[in-house]
Amino acid sequence: MIKEKMSQALNKQLNAELYSAYLYFSMSAYFKSINLPGFSNWMRVQALEEMTHADKFYTYLLSRGGAVELETITGPPKTWESPMAVFEHTYSHEQKVTSLISDLVNLALEEGDHATNVFLQWFVNEQIEEESSADGILQKLKLIGKESSSLFLIDQELGQRVFTPPAAANAKA
Repeated sequence: MIKEKMSQALNKQLNAELYSAYLYFSMSAYFKSINLPGFSNWMRVQALEEMTHADKFYTYLLSRGGAVELETITGPPKTWESPMAVFEHTYSHEQKVTSLISDLVNLALEEGDHATNVFLQWFVNEQIEEESSADGILQKLKLIGKESSSLFLIDQELGQRVFTPPAAANAKA
């Protein structure tokens, strides 16, 4: 049985993951609206990953006897000034999520909740990848500046991304 304080914190993160999915779906729609289908694809895949993360928290809470508490999700921004502004927002958002995960790990350690600590380690590693990926694209965008032909090359590259659910997400809940 999971302690109430940990259950509340995991529910807060579940809702944060759902907001992240909203954010990335909004970014995907923005990119589609400015005719960058590869960027749109990359963000759509990112949104699907965030839904998978939310599902992991949902499943874990229920498996430990916790209650799932879904909250109202605030609507994300709908437009940005440029593709670079989108990825600056993305990188900043992923840094925030990393901080939230770190806070959860600290709470699990304080509570002596080793099972939750083990569960959260997947997210610790995932956030390293999330930050690196967003920053890598941001650095490319900074490098090319306003060179449109290079922007279209990056668009083609980002269009190759495919959503692959993590193995653990395929297990029965």
